Amino acid sequence: MCTSCNAVNRIPAERHGKEINCGKCHLPLFGSAPLSVNQAAFSIQIAKSDLPVVVDFWAPWCGPCKAMAPAFTQVSARMDSRARFIKVNTDDEQALGAQYGIRSIPTLAIFQSGKEIARIAGALPAASLEQWVNSHIGK
Repeated sequence: MCTSCNAVNRIPAERHGKEINCGKCHLPLFGSAPLSVNQAAFSIQIAKSDLPVVVDFWAPWCGPCKAMAPAFTQVSARMDSRARFIKVNTDDEQALGAQYGIRSIPTLAIFQSGKEIARIAGALPAASLEQWVNSHIGK
């Protein structure tokens, strides 16, 4: 899934270090910073992505959310071909926050095949975040 335009893309099993662009919008499929998505894009990413999707439920006024943002971006770059990383601004997407029972922020959740498989609340440093994701999606 392209995080920019939500188009489904077929990716060769072996990338061999080549940059792969979306067939629709032609932007890189990997290597970009996690995007903040709306409810429609969230639903598409969760339902159609073959990769696990790591979601950061956050808000712009939240100090711990701001503090964790660089770590989330850093881990996303390191794991870009093994998992998708997206952000949901719970102020803008209150229905998503209610739907998933987000009671504190930041809350991180991992979705695979359309289902939530893991959740943790609170800011994490990059190493802990990467370890948590790896423990739920495999290495």
